[in-house]
This record gives sequence, C-alpha cells and structure tokens, in this order.
Amino acid sequence: MSDDSKKPADTLADGRIPSSSMRSYALLTPHLKELYMGFYKATYGKSKIDLKTKEYIAIAAALTSGCKGCLEGHLKKAKREGATSEEIAEVIAITLGVNAATIVDRSDIANFHLGGLFEKPEAS
Repeated sequence: MSDDSKKPADTLADGRIPSSSMRSYALLTPHLKELYMGFYKATYGKSKIDLKTKEYIAIAAALTSGCKGCLEGHLKKAKREGATSEEIAEVIAITLGVNAATIVDRSDIANFHLGGLFEKPEAS
C-alpha cells in the first residue's frame, strides 16, 4: 500500500507534480545556487539582444531540453515582454523544425556509419 499522505495535494492523476509546487534548486547548496543565479542574471543583463528575443531563445531551449518549469517561466516572461500568440507559435514551429532536422541528421549519420545499411527510399 502506498503512502499518499506524503504526496502534495495537487499531484496530477499520473503522479507528476506541477512544477509550481516543487522547490526549485532544492538539491543545490546555497553556494552553488548563488553561483548559478549570478550566471543566470548575467545572461539577462544589458546586451545586444533584447529581452523578448532572449525569452524566445529560452523558450526554444526549454522545449528542447524538456524543462517544464523553465518553459512555463519563460512563456510568462515573454508575455510580459509583449510576445504575442503568433510569435510564440513561430518560436515553437522553428524549434520543431530544428529538432526534426536533428532526427534526420542523426539517422543519416547512423546509416552512413553502418555502411549505408539502408538505401534512400523510393517516392511513393
């Protein structure tokens, strides 16, 4: 029998905990968290890239790395910076396209390293 009393009240049906319910950086020492946060803040300092563009980059990175909390946070920040639904859709489409190309690239490289195990398929 499982002990459901230890699960947060907002645990989803599939057992996942919404990222907003978890303590971020819970396993980092205060020193490492301070180092990380300093680096993170430096990337958002004054630079040649505006904040909205930085959020688009962060959204793409969050999508590719699978960081749900990152994605949620950067979507909120992008909205605050004036991002529209159409712009976010374009960011997602570009991210999707690059990742689709990654799959094609990896499969081409694997096939090459296997000596051309599979020939190029015929058009259907």
